[in-house]
Amino acid sequence: MARILIRGLGLVFSGDIAEPVLDADAILVEDGRIAGIGRAGDFDAPRVIEARGCAVMPGLLDNHVHPAFGDWTPRQNQLGWIEAMVHGGTTTLISAGEVHLPGRPRDRVGVKALAIAAQRAFQNFRPLGARVLAGAPVPEGELTREDYRELGEAGVRWLGEIGLGTVKDEAEVVDHATWAREAGLNSMIHCGGPSIAGSNLMQAAVVIAADADIVAHINGGPTSLPQRALEQVVAGTKRAIEVVHNGNPRNALFVMNLLREMGRLDRLVLGTDSPAGSGVQPLGVLRTISLLCSVGELDPGLAIAAASGSVSRWRGLEAGLIAVGRAADLVFLDAPVGGAGEDAAEALLLGELPGIGMVMVDGAAVVPGRSRNTPPAARVPEALA
Repeated sequence: MARILIRGLGLVFSGDIAEPVLDADAILVEDGRIAGIGRAGDFDAPRVIEARGCAVMPGLLDNHVHPAFGDWTPRQNQLGWIEAMVHGGTTTLISAGEVHLPGRPRDRVGVKALAIAAQRAFQNFRPLGARVLAGAPVPEGELTREDYRELGEAGVRWLGEIGLGTVKDEAEVVDHATWAREAGLNSMIHCGGPSIAGSNLMQAAVVIAADADIVAHINGGPTSLPQRALEQVVAGTKRAIEVVHNGNPRNALFVMNLLREMGRLDRLVLGTDSPAGSGVQPLGVLRTISLLCSVGELDPGLAIAAASGSVSRWRGLEAGLIAVGRAADLVFLDAPVGGAGEDAAEALLLGELPGIGMVMVDGAAVVPGRSRNTPPAARVPEALA
């Protein structure tokens, strides 16, 4: 692949909560990966992209989706939803269980077969370049420690939401979470009321006891626990806390503030929990970032990190950071035409949706111009050579 110099950048959002904005105006891309970050004069390349002062951030990671097979959702009877997410700046989507698949099997053989098939299918299928990390078995009572071992050996890395299936009582929940971790599966637990997918009400005590890697949609999927219970969950767990677009926005802000007061914003991760009864939101992650910045007064760099590098760290992924050696998944964004902000950061703080002017995945411009879903960006990158 070509060596590409991206120059003339404004804000460079790293995705790293420890250093959310980098002092740089150029990124060098080589063989689909980031080869250098610094000043344009430091690099040379046969191909040049002039950013014209717009901002860049890592491709966003949606920590919570429910795919079926292909770029189609039976829940919404909608085609092309994953490609639409890419137009919203999301380049990696992580399955929380393929629960909307018609006739989803619940026996141990079927659960394992579906997980392995989904993992293999999306490993070979990348709509508009998106990485869909699928094959997340939903814990059912029939599954044993040996089943989890077999899944891990087959390459399955994710556990669907504990509580979406028949596993719901505390002792059983702890067993399945423990077996999954032993087998190398990254786990998450449903938190809150029942959903259209048939999940159970999962109260604070069970969520805390599970010790899962991710507390899924703490602000509701879509129904949230009361705030006193949310305080118990945040204080009683030690791993990632997920806020989703398809949840309670008031409680999203409440939980974000709890983590900020604790000095643990590194635990905050973002997702959409879509497709769902409330639909598919191509800009769902970006809208949640805007909510946290404009109403919650969270620094835009930290909000972007919650949807990129922090997801990467809690999930053990390679994507999600603008750093040397990482995949060149880059989203170019700016204040929308007609908005009040001067740049992408001001737009987010004022409650606007930034306009996306280009999306790159592995160094290739999969969205080579303005997004079809965001408002028009004031400044758009241009390929000069």
